[in-house]
Order: sequence, then structure tokens, then C-alpha cells
Amino acid sequence: MTAYLLERAWVDGRVRDTVRIEVEHGRITSVEPDATTTGIPLRGLTLPGLANTHSHAFHRALRGRTQTDRGTFWTWREQMYAVAGRLDPDTYYELAKATYAEMVAAGYTAVGEFHYLHHQPDGTPYDEPNAMGHALLAAARDAGIRITLLDTLYLSSGFGAAPEGAQRRFSDGTAKAWQERVAALSVPLGAEGAIGVAAHSVRAVPADALKAFAPYVADGVPIHVHLSEQVKENADCVATHGVTPTRLLADHGVLGPMTSTVHATHLTDEDIRLLGEARAFASFCPTTERDLGDGIGPARALQEAGSVLTLGSDSHAIIDAFEEMRAVEMDERLASQTRGHWTAAELLLAGTADGHRSLGFADAGAIAVGQRADLVTVDLASPRTAGTGRDEHTAVFAAAAADVTHVMVDGAVVFEGDHGAVGRSLDDVIGRLWT
Repeated sequence: MTAYLLERAWVDGRVRDTVRIEVEHGRITSVEPDATTTGIPLRGLTLPGLANTHSHAFHRALRGRTQTDRGTFWTWREQMYAVAGRLDPDTYYELAKATYAEMVAAGYTAVGEFHYLHHQPDGTPYDEPNAMGHALLAAARDAGIRITLLDTLYLSSGFGAAPEGAQRRFSDGTAKAWQERVAALSVPLGAEGAIGVAAHSVRAVPADALKAFAPYVADGVPIHVHLSEQVKENADCVATHGVTPTRLLADHGVLGPMTSTVHATHLTDEDIRLLGEARAFASFCPTTERDLGDGIGPARALQEAGSVLTLGSDSHAIIDAFEEMRAVEMDERLASQTRGHWTAAELLLAGTADGHRSLGFADAGAIAVGQRADLVTVDLASPRTAGTGRDEHTAVFAAAAADVTHVMVDGAVVFEGDHGAVGRSLDDVIGRLWT
């Protein structure tokens, strides 16, 4: 058993002083606010570990290289495909490990990796068909972050058209072949993680293949899907199927309480109702959505309908859990020209417990007895946080990734404040990739 004395900590929905916790076998076994006994001191504001519910690790190589030109999501996608064509299991491992290390240094203790870069550049499987997936699992293990690998079904370049170019790497050819490959995936011995599944989008998964997700819905497996990120996707779906993407998913049984709809930006009132009735998660990725010019999704309306907000960093234009949280509120302010749509406590819940739950970890995201010992400590005296009140509002509306000083995952310390080392590793790995 190891005891820690937290200067301030977010416990039971509010910040408490002098919280002593005990950790044994990676679990919190005791929580005592206003403690009078001692423990290893953690100075600052300690939060539960944050969950990154939507990641494409290889997109990290695009940061700073795709923001300079005009264009759209669709022109950005071509630049993304160029990076996808460069990677093999070894280089993907190195890039993913450095990217996951950046996530850990930003306060993330779990990641949902939306994985569709499966095969060799011409679409031929590797000798080990899951070589790329295994590279991601190993990268997460070595970076110290818990992972849910969301193995993704991708069969079409758009509503029935065959995959082309880099997309050939994404496709297993049939839903059955995809299921067989996923069935062979396992988390490496000794690693903390899980296997989930994803439908890339309604444009990449033909309607008759959506039935492949029925057994995963029934078993409560985490299922993720890009949904209505672009107006064009909606228009093409209506032209092809006569219904919106959300209705198509609902009609084919894909929506459920462990389904996460990623982006969910351009929704009708009926779409919002369907997602709420399903109690589906809505994984918003505000820093990517603004970088790509996607639009502002109806986060508050979804929450009020019964959907559950979570947060991801998606393309990694920024990796900063605090920026994702506050961006939900700030974007609502821009869209509505009013303030005060989300409380700091609500946004922290989205970034912690609800996010972990959507990845299959219902035992993470809270500083409470029985929960995983995932702790993130934030400096309260940085230029960003000084004088801000030292509570949950400091975390959500003032802090940044650079303020994280200490991170623990399942009771193991995985980061102790050296942001410079993280940056040097990224610079080396990405530099070699572009050479």
C-alpha cells in the first residue's frame, strides 16, 4: 500500500483540501479529505485521469503542415492519406509511442484509438494480419497509457465506390474478413487495455455491412463511428439511402448505450432524438473540428436529449485535454452568442468518468474507493493558473497541458513533468518520417 497526500483534489464533484488516498494493486482503497495523517505529497490540483475518446495516432505527423493552405476537409484528407502511405509497423510504433507520450504529459490516462490503417500500401495483409494493431497496443503499453483499440471496418471510398489509393490499406474486403481479423486481436500479456470496434462512417461501410455490428451491440462492446462530420456526407447519404446517417445507423441496430458517435456535428432534430433515446455517447473533438472547419455540433441539445458527452483530440492538431473541455463551452458561446451552457463540473465529468466509460472502463475517472488509481496533478502557480481560484474552474477554464506536473495510471507513475523530453522525442520521430 502507498499513501499520497493531495494538496487539493476533485472528489465527489467538488475540490477538497488535503486529501489522503491509499493505493494498492493499482486501485484506490481509501480517500480521506481534510486528512491529518501523512503520505507522499502531490502539490497542486489533482484530478482523476482524463480520457481521450477519439484518436488517430498517425495524424500527429500532420500538425503544422496542413494548416497553411486554404481548402476543406476533403483536401486535408488527401494530405492525411499521404502520411498513411508512409508507415509500416515499425515506424507506426515509434510515431504512436511518441504521440501517446504527449497524451500522457497532457493528462490523458486512456485513449480510444480509432484504428483503420491495417494493411500494406497495396492492400495486401501483412504476414501477421494485425501487425499494425499490435504496433499500437505496444506503443500504448510503452508510453504508459491505457488503450481501447477500436478496430475499424472500412470497405468503400464513398457510398459503394471501391477503395482507392491509400484507402486500400484500410479495407479487409468484406465485413466477414474484418470480423475474423478482429477476432484474432488480443491485448498483450501484462498490458492494460481492451479491444473495441468501429464503423468508419456510413460512407465507408455499406448499409448491408452495418449488420456486422449487431453482436457487438448485444455484447456491450465499445462501438465508435464517425457521424455527420460533413454536410456532404449527410447529403450523399440521403441521396443514396433516403435517410440521414443517424437514421441509417438506428435502422440497422448500430446505436446503443456503448455506441460513441464521433463529431455528430450536422444533425437534425430527429437525429438528436434518436441518439438521446439510444443513450449513445457523443465524442466531440473541438480542436480538430475547428481546425478542419467542420462546424459546431449541438453538444448541449444532445446532452439534454439523453446522449452523453465525451471528448477526443482526433487529428491531434492540439493535444490538450483542458482545451478540449473548455472549447465545448466556448464554441456554444460563439454559436448562440450567450454564455454559461456548461459548468466546469459537467465538462470535467465528460473528460473523465464518462469518457472512460465509453471506452469500456467504468472503473476509471473518479478519485473514489475501488476506482483505478489514475491521477493527474496540475500546477496551481503557473502563469495560466495563478490567481484563478484553485478549483475545478482553474482546471477547465485556465489550465493547459503544459501545467501537468505528475501523472499516474493504474497506480504507476508515468510522467513527472519533463515536457521537454516528450517534445524532443516527437521531433526526432516525425522528422525521420518526413525525411
